[in-house]
Amino acid sequence: MTDGNTPAFEPEFVEGDGSFEDAYETASDTVIENFERIDDETAEMRADMLRRSLEEYDLEADDREVLEGYFGEDGTFLMPALPVLAVVGRPNVGKSALVNRILGRREAVVEDVPGVTRDRVSYRAGWLDRNFTLVDTGGWEPDARGIDRSVAQQAEMAIQLADAVLFVVDANVGATSTDEEVVRLLRRSDRPVLLVANKVDDTVQEPNASVLWSLGLGEPFPVSALHGRGVADMLDEAMRILPTTSAVAKEEVGGPRRVAIVGRPNVGKSSLLNKAAGDERVVVNDLAGTTRDPVDELVEIGDRTWRFIDTAGIRKRVHLQQGADFYASLRTATAIERAEVAVVVFDVTEPIGVQDVRIVETVLESGRALVLAFNKWDELDEERRWMLEREIEKDLAHVAWAPRVNISAKTGRHLEKLVPALDAALESWDTRIPTGKLNAFLTELAQAFPHPLRGGKQPRVLFATQAQTRPPTFVLFTTGFLDPGYRRFITRRLRETFGFVGSPIRVNMRVRERRSKKK
Repeated sequence: MTDGNTPAFEPEFVEGDGSFEDAYETASDTVIENFERIDDETAEMRADMLRRSLEEYDLEADDREVLEGYFGEDGTFLMPALPVLAVVGRPNVGKSALVNRILGRREAVVEDVPGVTRDRVSYRAGWLDRNFTLVDTGGWEPDARGIDRSVAQQAEMAIQLADAVLFVVDANVGATSTDEEVVRLLRRSDRPVLLVANKVDDTVQEPNASVLWSLGLGEPFPVSALHGRGVADMLDEAMRILPTTSAVAKEEVGGPRRVAIVGRPNVGKSSLLNKAAGDERVVVNDLAGTTRDPVDELVEIGDRTWRFIDTAGIRKRVHLQQGADFYASLRTATAIERAEVAVVVFDVTEPIGVQDVRIVETVLESGRALVLAFNKWDELDEERRWMLEREIEKDLAHVAWAPRVNISAKTGRHLEKLVPALDAALESWDTRIPTGKLNAFLTELAQAFPHPLRGGKQPRVLFATQAQTRPPTFVLFTTGFLDPGYRRFITRRLRETFGFVGSPIRVNMRVRERRSKKK
């Protein structure tokens, strides 16, 4: 992309120390001015010439796919409300294990201790030709206190918001006083109930299920969530009592933007979701690590519907975790992958730590758009505010392009500022630069600031294209390997010229050699 002319000013470049970018800090304005004077038609003509010049180089099979790529558009549509099937019971009877068996994958966190599940967590499930929403709940106990009471309240809400209920009982233990309390709760709800006798692993244990007739809910279905025994018959009966369309759920929006709320434990992620939803959707407690399963919720903010995903707090490196914390971290990583934009929540009353930075890096590696939310802003004093700004400059300088909002999830202060930040990040994440403009920009950049000589040769950018959006990914066809510092320089100038607020940018290279001439 250069014309071979040596610029009047060529700074010394030391790989990796950022001196190249710094040396051109004030000189790049001229490049931008020259680029802006090029009209779209001229830019496209130049891009076509550069693309044709690639025929002189050895291209690989997938290079053609990159050069001829296309982009689709996401639509928003309404879907009928799926019937809701809630799974309830006292702690440690195997509710989450049964949920995983019905889903056919290990989705819900399962551990051989009571009280692992705390929130009501919804999953989309299917059986034969029927689709439905399956809701896992925490164990219900009477007279519960503290966090256990919050868990029980979530289970009670799940019953009220369900079309039918699977009541799970441990067949080997039999009907307990807690099970009888759950039965009274179910009868008050007037929902159709299917009694499930779990942990019947073989025919020898089947008589254990017969004693559950005493609960007065009809015939118990003996199943083994661990081995899958009897689950098919149970689901056949569940489909019989489930309506075709839900009487309690709302129409589903097919295209709400998906927002993952991530951060360290106890920074206020669940409080943020509850405040946005205007309801106690998830359990909130001062105990760090309250949330374990990702919780999806459709919320209305700024007259629009969003799908917020509350996630478990990431405590430490995954390979150092055990039990429920280990699986919760895996679910959090999956939730980030399912989301389009991640809101990383910080507790401003505590210093920004290594774990906060690691969570930001996790979002960057996933390629999702990024918004930084500094929570508990109403508890900040002037001294801590000054320290916080220094910490942001030091630890978050590499994501200075991410929108920042200062909020209080507890009071809802400045929550409305979250929507413009999300919109800006998602717009950048979806942005595609026309090929003509991209090549015109890189041509001006390379002519003014060519890559430094390496071994007597000067790598050149032959052609550039944006291979994809979400995140914006650029492919540069080059004659040689570009130094990391020069790639950072290109990325920085792309941001200055085209914005990309809140979105990571990926710049990939494809080094191609000129095709040898036939004699």
